[in-house]
Amino acid sequence: MMGDVRALPARRKVGYTLEAPFYTDPEILKLDLDLIFGRHWIFVGVEPEIAEPGDCLTVDIGPHAIVVTRDDDMALNAFHNVCRHRGARLIEERHSNVGRVVCPYHQWTYGLDGALLFAGHMPKGFDKSCHGLKTVHVRSLAGLIFVCLADEPPADFAAMEQAMTPYLAPHDIAHCKVAHSEDIIEPGNWKLTMENNRECYHCSGAHPELTKSIFAEGFGFKPVGAAAEASAARFHALVDTLHGEWENIGVASREIDHLADCVTGYRTERLPLEDAGESETLDTRVACRKLLGGLTQKRLGALSFWTQPNSWHHFMSDHIVTFAVFPITAETALLRTTWLVHQDAVEGIDYEKDNLIAVWHATNAQDSSLVGKASDGVRTSGYQPGPYSPDTEGLVEKFCVWYVDRLKAGLAA
Repeated sequence: MMGDVRALPARRKVGYTLEAPFYTDPEILKLDLDLIFGRHWIFVGVEPEIAEPGDCLTVDIGPHAIVVTRDDDMALNAFHNVCRHRGARLIEERHSNVGRVVCPYHQWTYGLDGALLFAGHMPKGFDKSCHGLKTVHVRSLAGLIFVCLADEPPADFAAMEQAMTPYLAPHDIAHCKVAHSEDIIEPGNWKLTMENNRECYHCSGAHPELTKSIFAEGFGFKPVGAAAEASAARFHALVDTLHGEWENIGVASREIDHLADCVTGYRTERLPLEDAGESETLDTRVACRKLLGGLTQKRLGALSFWTQPNSWHHFMSDHIVTFAVFPITAETALLRTTWLVHQDAVEGIDYEKDNLIAVWHATNAQDSSLVGKASDGVRTSGYQPGPYSPDTEGLVEKFCVWYVDRLKAGLAA
């Protein structure tokens, strides 16, 4: 079976969905975990989750258990979350604060930099320096935390960082706080979740809350009919005007698209919002009175930032929403969503949590249902790859091109 599965990437038909095993086969999942999640930069969280010395953030990526720590010098470190003695998991909680990392089994003790500090009852001559925690590459992109499990991570992270820092810096992630976080177990393969995110073909029929604020045209949707075309013309006129206005005040806005042509694939653009145009909320006004960083204007649209293979993010003047996808099984995935506000914002005074999360809480549930319907279909005998719409699903095709190209490169190595 493995031989057949490894041949699938070469057979992928351009412009069409993937063959069924990509969404259902455990052997393909093993390839994904090895060649995609095991060799690329993976978004795992935000710096406000580990803001203080001793803070720890854990994440599981397939068979890999990772812990990211903030040490006493405020540096980020990442390690495999497993003791070098007999393999016990070191930290269970997603978030914690520790002075040292102490194994709950036999109390081997590690510094926040991963060095082994104490190992009781070991023989004379035992070299603690050879038994520190196994390191994982970690980088922060303006407050977004990425890890890479490869021995040699893709070097083009630096290019993404250079390009994206001017876009993200005004939102000052490091001086935000987590207002809310929630996990959904998606009833489908992780790629179905990512494909669903990469288009707005389905938005008007599925997302009444989200479409109060966003223009579907900004995500590749081409209008049909006079009314839709008029709306699209208004949107594109707004884009041209507001990009210039925003960039004149130092808020980077124009599109950068490297979803398919870089090892570390990414895309960004700041887009206007509907009606009041302030935030992705039910009334399109800011959900938090205290704006982010040094921002003074509420009406700054929404900056979208996507990374391959597992994240997307929305940055507004008043709050940020981040999304991360992690495979669980061949037919389930974890979607983790985090809402950030200014670190000094007070719930009940500056913002109401229910209002802050309403749009994406509803949208995530709607998308999860759609992912489940797609998953139910691709596992049936009647499924065959179907054609993407060039007008509305071009960004889905870019995700598939990137994914298959990275599989091919990994298989050829």
